[in-house]
Amino acid sequence: MQSMLVTDAMLANEVDEMKRSNLSLAATAATLFLSGAAMAETEIKITLPWVFQGPDSFMLVAADKGYYAEEGLSVTIDAGRGSVDAIGKVASGAYEFGFADLSNLVQFAAENPEGAPISIMMVYDEGPFSIVTKADSGIMTPADMEGHSLGSPAFDASFKLFPAFAAQTGIDESKVERINMDGKLRETMLLRGDVDMISGHYYSAYIDLLKRGAKPEDLRSFLFSDFGLDFYGNAVIVSRSFAEENPELVKGFLRATARGIQDVLADPALGVAAAKARDGLLDEEAELARLELAVDTLIITDYTRRAGFGDVEAEKLANSIKQLSGVFGFETDPEPSLIFDNSFLPAADLRQIAQ
Repeated sequence: MQSMLVTDAMLANEVDEMKRSNLSLAATAATLFLSGAAMAETEIKITLPWVFQGPDSFMLVAADKGYYAEEGLSVTIDAGRGSVDAIGKVASGAYEFGFADLSNLVQFAAENPEGAPISIMMVYDEGPFSIVTKADSGIMTPADMEGHSLGSPAFDASFKLFPAFAAQTGIDESKVERINMDGKLRETMLLRGDVDMISGHYYSAYIDLLKRGAKPEDLRSFLFSDFGLDFYGNAVIVSRSFAEENPELVKGFLRATARGIQDVLADPALGVAAAKARDGLLDEEAELARLELAVDTLIITDYTRRAGFGDVEAEKLANSIKQLSGVFGFETDPEPSLIFDNSFLPAADLRQIAQ
């Protein structure tokens, strides 16, 4: 009888222990569930530099495929009104992330060193800055630009950076007439002969000229990058304070973004479809051509074939800042560490470009 009583007590203790264990497991599961739910509720706003278009579509693809959601992020991606606007929105805290031209970021950092966002993933390893003219204009080399007119909106990055191109190529800038015009009329005015040259992002100006009836053999292009100018293009940016306070979130964001980039590189039509889903009037054929041109000239370069996309070359970045200082006359050149931080980048194997 005594043995039976001991056995019953032992069984009672085991039952109590099982209950406590189950309660502990349930509490742990609830904690994990709530933690996962909290991550899923982290809302992030992203601003693009311009309208929804092929070259900027990789974040759209990452969102549509659920890559950001897998990192615990709920993202809103908005079109923008230029890189300067995108940088200002991130600097103000209205948006956590942006996609913007590095040259504008350098200028912003020179003027606002304490409040400037920082770039954390380089996407356009080369700047898209260019000058385009008609093949029959007689302009065969940069030196031939003297005595001719250059038209573009005053805010156009290539237009603003023309003094650096002129200095690099030995052009007497005073001998080139610069005409400020409505951006919507830029390509038409070149084809009509109202100006001799236009400036603009290569993937935009060139494709827009083709859309207006020009043939490739009718055009001649001068990419700034072909003449020793070390300007980078667009990069993912974030406010420095947000990155410092949320390092793991930023790393997760870039992992998802890198997956979007890889998908677009593998199948550019995905990017066009993602942009088209947000702008039903988008010309899919033109956007595919625009995106493929951006990939071939800006994203896939000798450097990114070796090192993958996302990082920068220290010497090139330093020289870019120096060249920009020559254009804008910075009182103090911003340090490269104020412009780019590679510590949030995904592992190198996630950024390799398929050969």
